[in-house]
Amino acid sequence: MRFGIELMRQADVLALFSEDAPQITRTYLSEQHKQAGEYLQGLMRRAGMTAGFDALGNIVGRYEAEDPRAPVVMTGSHQDSVRNAGKYDGLFGIITAIACVKDLHERGKRLPYTLEIVGFGDEEGVRFGATLIGSKAMAGSFEPAWLDKADDNGTTMRQAVIDFGGDPDGWRDIDRRGKNVAAYVESHIEQGPVLLSEGLPVGVVTAIAGASRLRVTVTGLAGHAGTVPMGSRQDALTAASEMVLHVERYCADRKGLVGTVGKMAVLPGAINVIPQDVEFTVDVRSGDDALRRMAVAAFQSAFDEVAKRRNVAVNAAPFYAADAAPCDSALQQAFAQAIAAHGIPVRHLPSGAGHDAMVFPAVAPTAMLFVRCGNNGISHHPDETMTAEDAEIATSVLLHFFESYTPPRQ
Repeated sequence: MRFGIELMRQADVLALFSEDAPQITRTYLSEQHKQAGEYLQGLMRRAGMTAGFDALGNIVGRYEAEDPRAPVVMTGSHQDSVRNAGKYDGLFGIITAIACVKDLHERGKRLPYTLEIVGFGDEEGVRFGATLIGSKAMAGSFEPAWLDKADDNGTTMRQAVIDFGGDPDGWRDIDRRGKNVAAYVESHIEQGPVLLSEGLPVGVVTAIAGASRLRVTVTGLAGHAGTVPMGSRQDALTAASEMVLHVERYCADRKGLVGTVGKMAVLPGAINVIPQDVEFTVDVRSGDDALRRMAVAAFQSAFDEVAKRRNVAVNAAPFYAADAAPCDSALQQAFAQAIAAHGIPVRHLPSGAGHDAMVFPAVAPTAMLFVRCGNNGISHHPDETMTAEDAEIATSVLLHFFESYTPPRQ
């Protein structure tokens, strides 16, 4: 086995760089972020690359083409994690690409483009509440106001960048727009059960789903649990419950749409008081933006109908929206050919999770390779798993892509 066993070993080492071991938590600009970054840079240099941190703490390694005027192909993923994470989310996309370069370097082979591998400092948004910080800076959509966001200890992002050894005002300089980037590709565990259920080690991503989020407040009237007749109640929780079930039914009836109510708060929260105030969130995702927007409008209309019928008030306020990011058809085909060359049936599937790749269409054509994860596709959890055999296949497919891909003439 050329790649798989060593990649599993590297993932085990990276899991040790954690803020709350034996759990895995590695947040942006933490000491553990720097430790993991230095380890990854060591792998990059031993693979024949130059490597270092950029101004915002992204890890950047370059395997130069012979022609200094050659275009750049970017790849990589994020090296931060959620709290109590798994070993492979994000990080696999970095170490698999480094393994490809190591193989190329050992054979003395250069590509017709410079391959740039990036370990993005923050995709998850755990520490400062802003997501995709590193990739958005490289894609030209960094928000300078983020620098004033503070973590739970009161440290601003600006100060954290300085403490890390970076330059908080250097975000402009790492923008890759107009910098001769021909493509951005990313290898990532699926974080779902589709490939696992179909017995396939890899698949080609068609689009990264767009997402909309609503904050819904339902206002009724508190009352004594023993004295208010059932027909006279203005129960905010029963109304909210009906709204939540509507989200489930609506999305279940429409292919390509998923909806989740992930948070709910109930007040007064006493066992003997009719609930007066309920707040809950709705997260709806689809690779089809029109379908997603239609769902949001349908939810708001249905919530109004429930509120009127149950004599409560409701406000469903959108607070986040991100458009879907379709993957480039030519790059999808190139990945499909690399998979087929390994004798594996080609499966195209959308990504319901967000990824760094979703911001890169502003820079260059974008594509993703999904890799099977085990344990029913569990991710963002210590039970997240993948096998050395799948790591082997995925890396071989990615290497085939790199060696076969020729950037179009600019």
